[in-house]
Amino acid sequence: MQLGLIGLGKMGGNMRERIRRAGHTVIGYDRNPELADVSSLAELVGKLEGPRVVWVMVPAGAATQSTIDELGELLEPGDVVVDGGNSRWTDDEKHAEELAAKG
Repeated sequence: MQLGLIGLGKMGGNMRERIRRAGHTVIGYDRNPELADVSSLAELVGKLEGPRVVWVMVPAGAATQSTIDELGELLEPGDVVVDGGNSRWTDDEKHAEELAAKG
């Protein structure tokens, strides 16, 4: 399995390492370049084979919204976004509708 993981703080960073130890490929992005495997969301998407799976682990609110917005422009129909952060469920519904409109 191959996946992109956005947000490599305490939770996301530990998840990346556990998933890698299980034998899967994880390409991680974080605003902190010392933690990231790639320098941008565009680079992350470019390194993943389609259909892509991208797991978002960023703080709720503007950080999540801007990440979803950017991914919506970069991903292709059939790709999957998992919002694993602490967003309110109504935000998740909104993001699902926004991304569903793009396939």
